[in-house]
Amino acid sequence: MTERRKFIQKIAGLTAAFSAPSLLQQAWAANWEQVNQKAQGLSPQEIATDEDYWSVIQQAYTVNPNMVNLNNGGVSPAPRVVQEAVERFNQLSNEAPSYYMWRILDQGREPVRYKLATLAGCSPDEIAINRNATEALNTVIFGYPFKAGDEVIGTKQDYPNMIQAYRQRALRDGIVYTQLSFDFPIEDDNTIVAAFEKAITPNTKLIHITHIINWVGQIMPVKKIAAMAHAHGIEVIVDGAHSFGLLDFKIPDLGCDYFGTSLHKFLSAPIGSGMLWIAKDKIEKIWPLLCNDKPHSADIRKFETLGTRSFPIEQGIGEAVNFHMAIGPKRKEERVRYLKNYWATKAAQIPGVKIHTSLKDKYACGICGVTIDGMTPAALDSALYTGYKIHTVGIVWENISCVRITPHVYTRLDDLDKLVAALTEIAAKQKG
Repeated sequence: MTERRKFIQKIAGLTAAFSAPSLLQQAWAANWEQVNQKAQGLSPQEIATDEDYWSVIQQAYTVNPNMVNLNNGGVSPAPRVVQEAVERFNQLSNEAPSYYMWRILDQGREPVRYKLATLAGCSPDEIAINRNATEALNTVIFGYPFKAGDEVIGTKQDYPNMIQAYRQRALRDGIVYTQLSFDFPIEDDNTIVAAFEKAITPNTKLIHITHIINWVGQIMPVKKIAAMAHAHGIEVIVDGAHSFGLLDFKIPDLGCDYFGTSLHKFLSAPIGSGMLWIAKDKIEKIWPLLCNDKPHSADIRKFETLGTRSFPIEQGIGEAVNFHMAIGPKRKEERVRYLKNYWATKAAQIPGVKIHTSLKDKYACGICGVTIDGMTPAALDSALYTGYKIHTVGIVWENISCVRITPHVYTRLDDLDKLVAALTEIAAKQKG
């Protein structure tokens, strides 16, 4: 029996897994069961290319049919079942907000915490629920007990909100923030690990790693860097905004000490949801970002004193986890990787087009950068949307300059064929 089937049985059947309150959802669940039965016995790699299987997944989303959204690396849409859950909880909240929010829905945080912990492969007492990766990681960055002269090693290719957080701590507390710079793609783990190790000094206390570089999709060798860092007595924090809900892994297996992520990207949770993981023995020393009556407590919940929050969004996370697990984490990873390789392999053959991301499975999954000779990222981004209604994002950051393409499980091959045709036409016009 597969992991997915065990999960569904554990929560009492398919209908319960999707909490299908509407006739539309019930009809969709029936179609899902039919195609899923046919997929039994197939490997995730085989299922990745089964368009009948993924067509049912595509129907679960309410995306605009008149545009092609290939910027899921920013924010991903939620499937209909998640949207409906948020709407139900929102309606309930507004019947008597202070009663339903604080006495009813607030009690639902622990089941959600359990679901996330099951997905992450850790104890629920290591999971805090918040609003996004920035909040999760900034909690650790600003709460870490640095002293003047303590050093943090990160990279210039990390996310700006984390870079700015370390710079603020440098200004406020006198820490030393060292940034490495990499020219991606890199298809050699040792090159990356060696660069981090070379930068270590006697004052280094923390290494910051972006699991998947959001600009171009490079998968960083987190486990190897963490093992090296720990050998030097250095802790590791991981930005998993683009890896959690996409790559099939358990957080403790990474070997890191701290991990923060958004849930509204590849997990397709409600917009404005995130998660912080801290190894149990590290919780006590991290100060909460916001006030708490027991700031030195070893209870992970001290990081959840956010005041009034969106309880409907928070409760909708559970439906997103159900949806994710019903598909299967590895199936999802392989599908999104297949979609990236599907278009990028073809685009790489177009004269004047350059791919800025590895096509090897170990080093990339769904995110991929592309350029056309003689065009700025902004110009290509504009041309794709203006002429073809393909939504992407132009990236200009440090030594990275490209248009980022990020499909999701609802993305159709026809959408990617349209992208390749558009790149072909734009490149031909550019060449003259």
